[in-house]
Amino acid sequence: MVAACAQADEVNVLASEADWCWPAALRELFAPRGVNLLVARGTGEFVDVLHQRRVHTTIVDMDSGVGGLATIRVIRMEYPMMPCILLAKEAPDAVLTEALRLEVFSVIGKPVDIGILQEQLDRLFVKRYASDLFSV
Repeated sequence: MVAACAQADEVNVLASEADWCWPAALRELFAPRGVNLLVARGTGEFVDVLHQRRVHTTIVDMDSGVGGLATIRVIRMEYPMMPCILLAKEAPDAVLTEALRLEVFSVIGKPVDIGILQEQLDRLFVKRYASDLFSV
């Protein structure tokens, strides 16, 4: 960990809860790096966690009960610079256009390839925090 991430006591990533093995897969990626996975069940929980903890990025599942782009819109109201990654089973042009307008860092197709997610997290952390935390 370097730069801004090294200044914080912990690195937190906030992700949508999912019925599939998504949280377990994220923990396998995050635990060896000392990254805390915080999980939210809905837009209100996303906002509550953002109020209570320092979060370095969010991963929002468009297809979960969280509400996808609606959740990102709410996050943007209070945290306009929060890096967001969007997961989507399908991403028609309207979704991609809205994601671009909301300055989503990346849209990743589902099922999620953990290698692609790691690459995107590496790009995000290098660009935003000057940190190689997710480098291979």
